[in-house]
Amino acid sequence: MDPESVELFEVNRDRLGALAYRLLGSAADAEDVVQDAFLRWQAADLDRIAAPAAWLTTVVTNLSLDRLRSAQARRERTIGAWLPDPLLDGDPMLGPADTVEQRESVTLAVLTLMERLRPVERAVYVLREAFSHSHAEIAAILGITESASQQHAHRARDRLRAERSFRDVDQASARRIVEAFVEAAASGRTARLLSLLTDDATAIIDGAGLAEAPLRYSGAERIAAVARAGFKLTPLKRRLAGGAPSIYAGTVNGSPAMIAAFPDRIVSVVVLDLHDGRIASVRGLAAPNRLSRLNAQWQRREHDDLLIESWPVARP
Repeated sequence: MDPESVELFEVNRDRLGALAYRLLGSAADAEDVVQDAFLRWQAADLDRIAAPAAWLTTVVTNLSLDRLRSAQARRERTIGAWLPDPLLDGDPMLGPADTVEQRESVTLAVLTLMERLRPVERAVYVLREAFSHSHAEIAAILGITESASQQHAHRARDRLRAERSFRDVDQASARRIVEAFVEAAASGRTARLLSLLTDDATAIIDGAGLAEAPLRYSGAERIAAVARAGFKLTPLKRRLAGGAPSIYAGTVNGSPAMIAAFPDRIVSVVVLDLHDGRIASVRGLAAPNRLSRLNAQWQRREHDDLLIESWPVARP
């Protein structure tokens, strides 16, 4: 392929990756889809493609839908073993972030909620809300009518609206929230933890990939107990982790996050979703395959948001 054609694809790569990630919730799957799209681009008669960006958007959307509809995806997502891959803010795969709708559509909360949508509803929602495509454009991409696109968008918004509670959080506010959560959990201050959580708070923890399905908890008192236990770095946990990681504040998928990391890798991420200034949900992610892209982005940056230099080991 000539350099000009390769460059034309590369100009679109970040946008295509962001589209595939929103559709799939998996960074690795999104990367695979973009690579598959590049192979199709190489094999295509480019002289017959009048609008390359639209052609590539159509290819990536439909490749992503094929994955969502696959038997393997249905099995994994039906049994509840699936959670979205977290991405560090600034990752190009997070895509456009100019509007509240665009920023909300890539939060872990909304990516998880989108599992309730049928694949075509998810595609219409993402193309409309995150990428501002018209219903005429969406109809052409998906091979449906404009009225069908409008109906899918309406149903998707209705299904997601009741449980969406996204609020923009700046870096300084994110750090304060994470700092308060870490200090309360690490010190075992139950009253302080409870004051940070909504009464109906929920938590989902992926069990570091060792459990068949995520662990789920409900209620502020139960989550406070789980958080206190999680911050007790026992000798066994230290051996499993390979040492005592440092604790950083960060922003992941637009939400405040606690990041536990060694110099060469991240071992876990805890993402906090807020509602009216309090923590409404906690998502703990530690499965290595889920953290691979976040790790790659982390290694490229300087980190001045250290909260705990070395996680202290709890006494037996």
